[in-house]
Amino acid sequence: MLLLEGNHSTGATFTLLGFSEYPDLQIPLFLLFLTVYTITVVGNLGMIMIIRVSPQLHTPMYFFLSHLSFVDFCYSTTVTPKLLENLVVEDRTISFIGCIVQFLLACIFAVSETFMLAVMAYDRFVAVCNPLLYKAVMSQKLCASLVAGPYTWGVVSSLTLTYFLLTLSFCGSNIINNFVCEHSVIVSVSCSDTYISQVLCFAIAMFNEVSSLVIILTTYIFIFVTVIKMPSAGGRQKAFSTCASHLTAITIFHGTVLFLYCVPNSKNSWLIIKVGSLFYTVVIPMLNPLIYSLRNKDVKESVRKLINHSMQFCQRCGFSKEI
Repeated sequence: MLLLEGNHSTGATFTLLGFSEYPDLQIPLFLLFLTVYTITVVGNLGMIMIIRVSPQLHTPMYFFLSHLSFVDFCYSTTVTPKLLENLVVEDRTISFIGCIVQFLLACIFAVSETFMLAVMAYDRFVAVCNPLLYKAVMSQKLCASLVAGPYTWGVVSSLTLTYFLLTLSFCGSNIINNFVCEHSVIVSVSCSDTYISQVLCFAIAMFNEVSSLVIILTTYIFIFVTVIKMPSAGGRQKAFSTCASHLTAITIFHGTVLFLYCVPNSKNSWLIIKVGSLFYTVVIPMLNPLIYSLRNKDVKESVRKLINHSMQFCQRCGFSKEI
């Protein structure tokens, strides 16, 4: 609170340019992103509901998947509503506090998702490499701890970066050439020294990406070696199928992150960065529930059972009314 009172930039406002350089595409983009957000909300909340009400999905794998869906829903909800608003209104400003809060929440959920995918990789490692000890190893206590870890580190990382953003001063034109308040665009419009904040952000981002990828690559190397040693082709196919959805989600998520890291910092790269950020913050949260539902037999079977039960219930209700 004292930091906010001492910061004269708290009354500043930012202008999120978003995709305003394409005026003819504002309505089509609004309809497109609204559709994507609707699918994201229905898909992720639907996945959570299906896992909660289906006893056959009460396993560690789906426990982690429900938290991934929760993170995706929260991440998209932090970013997309403001993006949709800016596509249909003339005033694209956001207050300093609003911008900082959006960054704070987006950072928490982005970091949480990074390590939630690593936790899910460890779960697949235990399931494939130690199937007989799976239930004993993946106890409720361990699963709760593995889920708490990504959330805790996400909060710590986000609060640390936010603290140093609050020490910056902003003056003059605060035009942000993006649709979301990311760390890089916030410091780019600051009129004070941003060296410490930028170095800290780079260090945390590198630690998150490298450590999570090391965990994922190590676990999948062990999984691959174990699968190759399996005597039956059926066993190998089953093992690979249990990892296929997770591998797809990892490839899309980390592929996008690494792509954004590799984009050169120049005026011509802003559109590429915006499209990459859009895919990272808006599209991926929509894709994850689709990947896990379309490629997963257990989820599809649970959905079929729920639909059948619902239809039977509706038929009974209709029959009762006729009587």
